[in-house]
Amino acid sequence: MPKGNGIIIGIDAGTSVLKAVAFDLTGKQIASASARNRYRTGEDGSVTQSLSQTWADCVSALRGLGEKVENLASRTAAIAVTGQGDGTWLVGPGNAPVDDAWLWLDARAASTVTRLSALEGNRARFEATGTGLNTCQQGAQLAHMDRFMPELLDRAETALHCKDWLYLNLTGVRATDPSEASFTFGNFRNRQYDAVVIDALGLARRRSLLPEIVDGTEISHPLTETAAKAAGLPAGTPVCLGYVDMVMTALGAGVRTGGQNAACSTIGSTGVHMRAKAVPDVQLNDEGTGYVIALPIPGIVTQVQTNMGATINIDWILKIAADLMSASGSEISYSDLIPRIDAWFAEARPTNLIYHPYISEAGERGPFVNAHARAGFTGLSTRHGFADMLRAVVEGLGMATRDCYAAMGDMPSELRITGGAARSRALRGSLSAAVKAPVRISDREEAGAAGVAMMAAVAIGAYSDMDSCIADWVTPLLGEAEAPDQENVERYDRLFDAYKDVRQAIAPAWDKLAQH
Repeated sequence: MPKGNGIIIGIDAGTSVLKAVAFDLTGKQIASASARNRYRTGEDGSVTQSLSQTWADCVSALRGLGEKVENLASRTAAIAVTGQGDGTWLVGPGNAPVDDAWLWLDARAASTVTRLSALEGNRARFEATGTGLNTCQQGAQLAHMDRFMPELLDRAETALHCKDWLYLNLTGVRATDPSEASFTFGNFRNRQYDAVVIDALGLARRRSLLPEIVDGTEISHPLTETAAKAAGLPAGTPVCLGYVDMVMTALGAGVRTGGQNAACSTIGSTGVHMRAKAVPDVQLNDEGTGYVIALPIPGIVTQVQTNMGATINIDWILKIAADLMSASGSEISYSDLIPRIDAWFAEARPTNLIYHPYISEAGERGPFVNAHARAGFTGLSTRHGFADMLRAVVEGLGMATRDCYAAMGDMPSELRITGGAARSRALRGSLSAAVKAPVRISDREEAGAAGVAMMAAVAIGAYSDMDSCIADWVTPLLGEAEAPDQENVERYDRLFDAYKDVRQAIAPAWDKLAQH
C-alpha cells in the first residue's frame, strides 16, 4: 500500500456536472468540488456546449477544490481527467474552438446513421469496433458534418472528445484515449484506428482530424504554466488522460476485482449495463447493437448495452401519483414519494403484469435500437391497482437489464450496481432475480473520478498495475452480496419470455403510431 500524503485529483466532466475530486494514494476520498454544466438544445435536434466555458468550469472546480483541501497545490502528485463520451469537439489553429461542441445528446446525425447503417460496409465496421452506429457518436456526427456542413471540418485541425479538450487545455497535447478511439474509429482487439471503419464511415479524406492515441496508464504529460496558473496548481504536475467516463465509473464501482471480470449496472436516468471480458470472450450480437469499450487493463474490455430510460420510468409513475394526490389540496412532489417505493412494491403481490420501460421519447437503444419504441403495460386488469403498476415498472427495469445482458451472452455470476436507485431494496431484488445472480453495491463515492484517478495512481508508479490498485481502491468498498429470491427467479424466467415476445411483436405498431 502506498505511503505519504500525496493527492491525486480526478476530474469527471459529466453531462450535467463537472467534478474535481481529491483522493489520497490509497483511494480514500478527501473532498470534491463541482461546477454545473451548461448546454443548449435546439428545435433542429442540436445539443451543443461551449468549449471555452467547459474549460472555465474545469478551472472553477479545481479552484474550488483548492479551497477545501489544505495545501492542495503542494500535495498534488497527479491529475487525471475523464468525461462524457461520444460527441464532437473541434479545434483549429492555435487550439482554438472551431464551433460549439456537438454533445452525445445531439440528434442531427439521425439521417446519416440511417444511410450508413444500410451500407454493405457497416457490418465490417461493427465487427471491428464492436459498437453499433448511433447519433451519439463522433463517427456519425463527423460523417454528417462532412456531407452537410463541410466548411466546419475544413476549418478544423483535430476532432476531440470532452475529456480530450480538457487534456489539451491542461497539457497543450492533442490526444484521445484507446477506449473512444477504438469504439468509434478503430478495432477493440488492438486499440488502434482501423481503415475499414474509417472507410465505412466515408471519412477517409478526413483521417487527419483523428488525434494521437495515448494510454494514460503508460504516458502522462506535464501541466503547462498557463493551466497551472489558472488552476492554482504547480506546473509540471503529471496529467493522465483517462478512458471514457462510462468505463471509469465501472472500474471504480467494481466491474473487475481480485483479477476477476464481473458485471456492473448503473441505474440512473438511463441504464448502463457492462461486463468486463477478455477480448476472445466478446460475443457480438446479430442486431449490431451495444458498445465494446476497452478497460485500462491489457486484453480486457467491457461489453456494454444501454437503456435509454431507467429511473425516468419510476419518476413518471410517481409524478402521476403526486399530481393526483396534490389535487386534494396539499402540494406533493414526486420526489416526496420516492421513500415509499419499497413499501408499495411489497404491498403488491406478484402478478403477471408486465411493463416495458421505453418511456423516453427517444425510444430505446439497447439491446435493440428503435426510436419509435414506447412504454406500455401488458396484462392489465381491473384487479390491478397503483401498487401493482408501480411494482411492474420496477420489475420492468429488471427485465430490461436482463434483456441487455442476454444480448452479451450468459447471465453474469454476480452483478455490481451503482446509481441512486441502488438504495431501493425492491429494485435490487428485481435486478437480482432478473439476472439470476447476487447483487452487490459499492460504497465508492464519485466512482468515475475514482476510476480515472486509479489510472493516474498506476501511471505515477504508486501501484505496479491496475489489479493491485483495485485491491485497495475498490474491493474494500464492495458491500455484502445479496442473493436472489428463488421463487422470484422462476417467476422472472416465465415473465421474461413473455416480455421479449411482446416487445418483438409490437414493433410494427410503434412504427404506425409514430406516423400520426
